[in-house]
Amino acid sequence: MILGRDRVGFITVVLLVLLGTVSLLAQEADNVKLRLGGALRFGYKYAAWLEDHKREGGLLVYDVFRLNPEASYGNFSLTADYRFYATASGGGMLKYGYMSYTPNERHQVQLGLVPVPFGVMPCASNSFLFNLNYLLGLEDDSDMGLRYVYNYRGWEASVAFYKNADWFGGEEASPSRFGFDVAGRNREVNQLNLYLHRQWGNTWQHQIGLSSMVGGLYNIDTQAMGSRYATALHYTLDYGALSFKAQYSRYGMYSRPKQGLSTDYVTMTAFGATHPIASEGDTYSAGLGYRIPFRLPWLSELYLYNDFSMMHKRLDGAHNTYQNILGCLITTGPIQTYVDWALARNHPDMGLGNAEGFVRGLPNQPWQSYLYINLGYYF
Repeated sequence: MILGRDRVGFITVVLLVLLGTVSLLAQEADNVKLRLGGALRFGYKYAAWLEDHKREGGLLVYDVFRLNPEASYGNFSLTADYRFYATASGGGMLKYGYMSYTPNERHQVQLGLVPVPFGVMPCASNSFLFNLNYLLGLEDDSDMGLRYVYNYRGWEASVAFYKNADWFGGEEASPSRFGFDVAGRNREVNQLNLYLHRQWGNTWQHQIGLSSMVGGLYNIDTQAMGSRYATALHYTLDYGALSFKAQYSRYGMYSRPKQGLSTDYVTMTAFGATHPIASEGDTYSAGLGYRIPFRLPWLSELYLYNDFSMMHKRLDGAHNTYQNILGCLITTGPIQTYVDWALARNHPDMGLGNAEGFVRGLPNQPWQSYLYINLGYYF
């Protein structure tokens, strides 16, 4: 095959650019820091309400393979978390990924798919299964935008603007996402977050904080802009091996759908699935944990915990949702094993015939139990 003069010229330019880039990277190699971490995890689950699980003794499943690259050059850095789940759980997804500029220890600016500062950070729960706030989009979520973080003498403040939720193409929000976001015919847009916490104490380490969020809720069909908000008061305490987390949150989502459609709920999505939630509600959560160190070849640390959370829907005739998770985290070097035993009532993911457990629920819904064990190798 004979290459034309234009094509040869183009390839020559590309090669020169590549050679120049390699040369520049070689010169700057001493200033660039790069690290690649990640994990491979598998899980065992037993749902007491499923006859198949009773007959088969549960199910062993592939959970995730994830990569966590980190890079820095001077005051600039890159942080990301990309995950490869099974197709039924959403497939490949970027949990978060953003660039940071840190001129000094007090200030930092983050841009990209940035963690949303709300509630106890990074999580109000200890367990692998999280608490109810996560399923409502109020915990461990990341959106597309810009965040400014300020730290000084025990104070931390954040101001963030998110143009929209993590967007991976399509008119509606894709279910291939880690954090729960509004889905269906509504979209999260133009979100402002304010976050403040104060930390003090040595032996008894306290942290108290306030979070607030306001934003738009755009309806694709009517092209009308609704609104949403959330507020939270949160507190943590660490005393030796003991830790305690508590949070109260209130939220409201006011969509403007087609005439005749209900505004009592909005749809949320993540991990390849969707569920409706009440348009207004309050949540209460409390978590207690205790660390026990070991010096054994097969055991480094045992972390015992209990996470309780409750959702009160502000709808006439609605019934509360409850969830309690008793568990432990077993650490053996790079291997971490979570053992979670969950009890829940009026929970859409735990029980039959209760798809709208987060909307109005059922008056006589029985408690359901769920055992989940997650084994992961982290590097």
